[in-house]
Amino acid sequence: MKLVSGQLPWEHTLPEPPVYPVLAEDITCDCLIVGGGMGGAMMSYRMSLTGADTVLIDKRTIGAGSSHANTGLLQIANDKSLTACMNTFGEENGVLFYRLCQQAMRAILELPGKLDIDPQIIERSSLLYASTPEDVGMLKLENENLVKHGFHSEFWEEETVRAHYAFSKPGALYSKGDAETNPLRTVHSLIHKAHSGGVRIYEHTEALHYEYNADGVICHTGQGRIVAKKVVFAMGYETQEMKKDRGAELINTYAIMTEPLPALPKWHEQSLLWETARPYLYFRTTPDGRIIAGGKDEQLTSVDRREVRVLSQCERLVEEVTALFPELQGIKAEYSWGAVFGSTRDGLPYMGPHPEFPHCYFIEGYGGNGTVYSMIAAELLADTLAGKSRPELELFSLTRSAKPAPSLAIQP
Repeated sequence: MKLVSGQLPWEHTLPEPPVYPVLAEDITCDCLIVGGGMGGAMMSYRMSLTGADTVLIDKRTIGAGSSHANTGLLQIANDKSLTACMNTFGEENGVLFYRLCQQAMRAILELPGKLDIDPQIIERSSLLYASTPEDVGMLKLENENLVKHGFHSEFWEEETVRAHYAFSKPGALYSKGDAETNPLRTVHSLIHKAHSGGVRIYEHTEALHYEYNADGVICHTGQGRIVAKKVVFAMGYETQEMKKDRGAELINTYAIMTEPLPALPKWHEQSLLWETARPYLYFRTTPDGRIIAGGKDEQLTSVDRREVRVLSQCERLVEEVTALFPELQGIKAEYSWGAVFGSTRDGLPYMGPHPEFPHCYFIEGYGGNGTVYSMIAAELLADTLAGKSRPELELFSLTRSAKPAPSLAIQP
């Protein structure tokens, strides 16, 4: 599956990334991680802290799949609001999901001091604004539920939005504790640290097929075999080529990164911006004074069509930036790209075991919060592999039905 098209923005920020060998022999390990994107990076780092004998392989270079197209917005809030999660899964499980995201965000914000390569994780506030006046009531209810359950949230009236930004919106939710990141640097920094902690890393090493045995899994690659007690598949959207999840949907999405600007418009705290409309637009800044904008999602079709659509869809994203900030008329996108993006019908990612794949676990961080989901999965699965029960995994079950899961509430 060709995951990305167009001009990708992150390589210039890490001109000499770490390089790892191709697997050329038979090896054994306690845990094999398949995939060197964000999910595999989080999992390998977490496993390195446990001391388990761990191997990670990727058929490409590290971070060259979907993570290379990631726009680096990290948030507690999700595409599906807390209110909607409570309505769908029950109050306790809806709150549990948001609390797990909050805990994951806190863990992500602690990473820079623990890694040897700067991941450029910068704490930011967020502004979720009403796309239309009709959405204001929905935001007010969401604010009530967030505050009730201990999440930071403030409802801002139109005049407050106007006082803090160069634009005006009918209302908005302001929140703290989110972040922006350079996803390529984050992936490399996590895997580099995992490697320093004993995890063996192999690039350009494709898993060709697997043997599922009573005591583990044998992974066959082009030049060697890996005998593993457990396997974690962190292959992102390409997982759908291995097994189809009925609740997963793949689409095309688009993004731009502008040239460095002489000055940013009035933009409170350089917060992350997104809207209530679905599909939504989102905006963020970069440390070197650029703007990233993304959205314009559309049905997944052929790769050739996406290659053609990158230009027109990204021109529309430039127009959206100047519609929000009219003083930026004439700006240009230095990078424009499109990518496969996955979501689920019920709004929760997939993570955990699957009955058809013994000794195996999956990380499928589908949705607009994939990096946060990857941190949740790494914590839950690392504990599980160490023999610690994590009942929260039931919420993200790969075989879940439409009915709500039993209450799995945890303490804040």
